[in-house]
Amino acid sequence: MDYYALPIADLIEQFSKLPGIGKKTAQRLALYVLEMDPLEVEKLANSIINAKEKIHYCKQCFNLTDDEFCNVCKNPNRDESTICVVEGPRDVVAMEKIREYKGLYHVLHGVISPIKDIGPDEIRIKELLDRVYNKQVKEIILALNPTVEGEATSLYIAKLLKPLGIKTTRIAHGIPVGGDLEYFDEVTLSKAMENRREL
Repeated sequence: MDYYALPIADLIEQFSKLPGIGKKTAQRLALYVLEMDPLEVEKLANSIINAKEKIHYCKQCFNLTDDEFCNVCKNPNRDESTICVVEGPRDVVAMEKIREYKGLYHVLHGVISPIKDIGPDEIRIKELLDRVYNKQVKEIILALNPTVEGEATSLYIAKLLKPLGIKTTRIAHGIPVGGDLEYFDEVTLSKAMENRREL
């Protein structure tokens, strides 16, 4: 980065720290920012600072919000007897896009991963159990990613919930619509076979 002035090199470095942003994209973004209208640059910087200062976790489900409770938890039309457990806030957005689920959420902010030194106490499992004890919850839907860590976390939570007599389900995993069988790995095909249903 010797060929860039220090402020540009610093901007490129900061952009490259973002997930999914490589050096070339970081350079493109930095140069684009330099060509922006100063007022637009100020708006961008202020929106980043504003989001960082005002966004925190919902007191109930741990989704991101700027209020005490997130929009889902505040909605009186949501079914409080069902909680969908997800890994992160992006998963809530993905579930909400399908417009089918009408219950509440619980965001773990991670999954159990011994390799990364993340145990059950490092994610929001205790808070999930507190919600189950204090509310009339009838079903927990585990919507964690079908990774080794996601599966381990799902099994761990299911084991904790079993003695409480709460129905625990897991979303189906398998072949996406429009996919070709030859391109899927054995685990995906195996899950698809497990989750098959009668027509």
